[in-house]
Amino acid sequence: MTTIVYGIRNCDTVKKALAWLDLHGVDYSFHDYRKSGVPVDRLKAWADLLGWERLANTRGTTWRKIPEPARDKLDRSRMLALLEAYPSAIRRPAVEWRPDQVTLGFDPKVFAEALGQ
Repeated sequence: MTTIVYGIRNCDTVKKALAWLDLHGVDYSFHDYRKSGVPVDRLKAWADLLGWERLANTRGTTWRKIPEPARDKLDRSRMLALLEAYPSAIRRPAVEWRPDQVTLGFDPKVFAEALGQ
């Protein structure tokens, strides 16, 4: 399976992650949320693997722009619906190394471990 990087092309963290992958010769494909939307099946899979609470970037500007009532009393289904509606609020990048291994954000150590380095 090819590594799949999900995010937004102009995000600084995504840029760092892609540069790291290029530097280390990792074959990957990129899925841009703004151009292609959010694959809901992937969101559900990430929630299963990582916990739905970890998926949102609650410190980002997109999260703060979401109306407060929508951010109240979140559970799994409400969070997934919210992230589907506001894909820029998903922590970036989400990287699928394998179907059962996903990481959120960019950390060179975590990336190296995911590759078995």
